[in-house]
Amino acid sequence: MFEILAKFFRFSGKENSRKFRLSVVIGLAEALASAMKVPAIMYILMGLMSGEAMGKYIAGSLVMMGIAIVVGIVCKRYSTVLQTEAGYNAAAFTRIRIAEHLRYLPMGYFNANSIGEISSVTTNTMEALGDVATRVVMLTLQGILETSMIVLMILLADWRIGLLAALGVAVFFLINGRMQKAGKSLSEAKVAGDTELVNQVMEYIQGIAEVKSFRLLGDKAQGLNEANEACAKINTQMEMTFIPYHFLQTAVTKITGALMVVYSAYLFTTGMMPVVTAIGMTIAAFLLFASLETAGSYSSLLHTVSVCVDKANAILALDTMDIGGREIVPQTEDIRLNHVSFSYGSRKIIDDVTLSIPQGTTTAFVGSSGGGKSTLCRLIARFWDADAGDITLGGVNVKDYSMNSLMRNFAFVFQSVYLFADTIENNIKFGRQDATHEEVVEAAKKACCHDFISRLPEGYYTVIGEGGASLSGGEKQRISIARAIMKDAPVIILDEATANVDPENEKDLMDAIDALTREKTIIMIAHRLKTVRHADQIFVVDKGRIAQHGTHEDLIRQEGIYKRFVDARTQAVGWRL
Repeated sequence: MFEILAKFFRFSGKENSRKFRLSVVIGLAEALASAMKVPAIMYILMGLMSGEAMGKYIAGSLVMMGIAIVVGIVCKRYSTVLQTEAGYNAAAFTRIRIAEHLRYLPMGYFNANSIGEISSVTTNTMEALGDVATRVVMLTLQGILETSMIVLMILLADWRIGLLAALGVAVFFLINGRMQKAGKSLSEAKVAGDTELVNQVMEYIQGIAEVKSFRLLGDKAQGLNEANEACAKINTQMEMTFIPYHFLQTAVTKITGALMVVYSAYLFTTGMMPVVTAIGMTIAAFLLFASLETAGSYSSLLHTVSVCVDKANAILALDTMDIGGREIVPQTEDIRLNHVSFSYGSRKIIDDVTLSIPQGTTTAFVGSSGGGKSTLCRLIARFWDADAGDITLGGVNVKDYSMNSLMRNFAFVFQSVYLFADTIENNIKFGRQDATHEEVVEAAKKACCHDFISRLPEGYYTVIGEGGASLSGGEKQRISIARAIMKDAPVIILDEATANVDPENEKDLMDAIDALTREKTIIMIAHRLKTVRHADQIFVVDKGRIAQHGTHEDLIRQEGIYKRFVDARTQAVGWRL
């Protein structure tokens, strides 16, 4: 139990841990105030038994009770505030730490499973730590502190009853320890079940079009149903596992209290204990275990807290790419790959590629799907690190740049555009937060999206849905280009930027791309002939290697992949029913 509490405090961070420790100290004062009930009651009983005037005894008891109540209220207030601040700040700052850490992970880490895992940790897990865990930890600690203070008071009043109370507390914690062990594996299964449920829900929502088209409802949504049932089963199993331990804990507290009353009565009747002490011990027997029972009930969730901490730490412990580079401003935008190889798992994606992209030129990568075109672009921008070989920008290895100084040189327009659930203006300003509204409008005009933005209900301040769900594909693509124009990076990477655009939007999109790429170094991945034929050089990528290299005119005269690519596109365009 105490190991888990220490782990939680370490996880919370230095400042939040300080607040938690301070709340524990204040909680100690609150526990002492709570324990003052015993001497306050015993003092007034002494007055009753002494036959003296009750005034001073009543006054003394009231003073003790008053001090205890005021101290208890003040301590409760400050400890609760500290615990709440520390708990929610720990969760919030951990989310930020995870977000920062994710920036420097290789892109290969991100897949359907990892996204579900990250979503679960940053939502369910952090919510549990910020709210539930804080209450569990602090109520458990407070129960232990209050019980310890009352046992101490009893020991000071009568060591025999004090030892009996201490024995009861020891048995209670023995049972609690067994409960902790029983709950460890179940807690891990519960958190794993919650994560899998988030994975399945995300997959179901992201694939809702297929769900509707193929009627994957009810029993047919097998993965979601199984995850939901598994989650319900493990939660029920946890409750059923803990019930016997809760019963035993309660039984121990009640039996110990009864034994304290009986033993106090026996000592009084045999003349070995004054009546005041006997009555005081009887009252203490009823006070002793109230807070401990609460602590015992909440402590059953401590291993869930431990697993939540472990899951967050597991993400933060993932190996990042080496990001300890320098702030570098390249003298040129020349890009060179020298004998570069890269594998994803056991599968080789890029195999000994050497190529050069001069500053201010347009370079196109073409080839079959899965050949390695997108991977090459991502290696250039250091989304991944190459397994072998060197990649340089301006003659400097990309690994020598700090990540921020490297990213300042690249702007991206992907086939699949992601826009954030925010205003259109903020989405365009994403690459340059200090841009003025006038600069945003200018970028939007260059990207040919000012007109349709102006027609929206709130114009540039219209809030779009997550992922840009409220916009068409062409509109999202043009906003993405406006965002890249705003960043004004010297190297532009276009990854199938026009692949899924309808004919009505194609002219606007091509005009937007022309505005974006003017006087830039351009790297493009495309399947459309007209987007690559005017490139300064074309690399044909096949199975991770450069199969051909040259201009369109050079390659069209050679037998090979590129000529077959062009012939196939020409036949497709000229096809008639």
